Amino acid sequence: MTVSSFYKLIFGQKVYKISLDGGCTCPNRDGTVGTGGCIFCSATGSGDFVPNKSLSISEQIEKAKLLVESKLSKNVSKSEQKYIAYFQNFTNTYGNASTLLRNWEEALSAPQIVGLAIGTRPDCLGEEILKNLSSLADKTFLQIELGLQTTNEKTAKYIRRGFLNECYFEAVQKLKKANPKIHIVTHVIFGLPGDSENDMLKTVKDVISAKSDGIKITNLYILKNTALEKDFNNNKCLPLEMNQYFDLLEKALKIIPSNMVVHRLTGDPPKKLLIEPKWAANKKLTMNLAKKLLENH
Repeated sequence: MTVSSFYKLIFGQKVYKISLDGGCTCPNRDGTVGTGGCIFCSATGSGDFVPNKSLSISEQIEKAKLLVESKLSKNVSKSEQKYIAYFQNFTNTYGNASTLLRNWEEALSAPQIVGLAIGTRPDCLGEEILKNLSSLADKTFLQIELGLQTTNEKTAKYIRRGFLNECYFEAVQKLKKANPKIHIVTHVIFGLPGDSENDMLKTVKDVISAKSDGIKITNLYILKNTALEKDFNNNKCLPLEMNQYFDLLEKALKIIPSNMVVHRLTGDPPKKLLIEPKWAANKKLTMNLAKKLLENH
């Protein structure tokens, strides 16, 4: 199932996700797990399109809504448009539980916000956080996005992920036990250094076996000022060619069950930071190719 179909089933219309900065950091940056972050992660914690974090959550929402509204068809009523507030960058269940809850509730109180999406790590789901997430899921649509990337433990160590596969599987079960209404989405990256085709497809199979409700797949891209850039310059990694990537996606879609929601098949790298692959910057082309794959899925 495509994410558009999924959201229309729930909300009765097209819904846009708007990215927010909740002011969080990451245990893989502050020394708890590591200090450099994952080798592919940018300085903004993969939140290169979020509003300025100096703004309040409510202010960020209004600014993000204006950006979406500027692209809407004239036939679409701006006042009737619905949004999911997406706490995207860094680790959004990492920090003071009460403060995080206030941010989430502030987002939900904003006009036209009909749900929350919260990006996080599997190792940042403590008891109080789970309790708060469970409470939220009883009030609104709640989507939790877990960064897994790969289930090849050797590759995970190389990219400095900072947790074992077991942690991911346990996190999915914890979330389902906390509240079955929580929609769990797992992030996967194709083309990580050391991952073979079998490794990438096995990761997809592992996500399915974990009973994640949805999946996001993107190709690895190399951004300026990341540890991955150094590896690329030293010929330690080579991004996938476009045909390689879409061939892999086609194989992945053949094993993804029809009831699993496919949230993404392409990345959206910031052009000003993108080094390789250059084809990833052609958003229109990659989205059209992904759309064709999904139509045949």
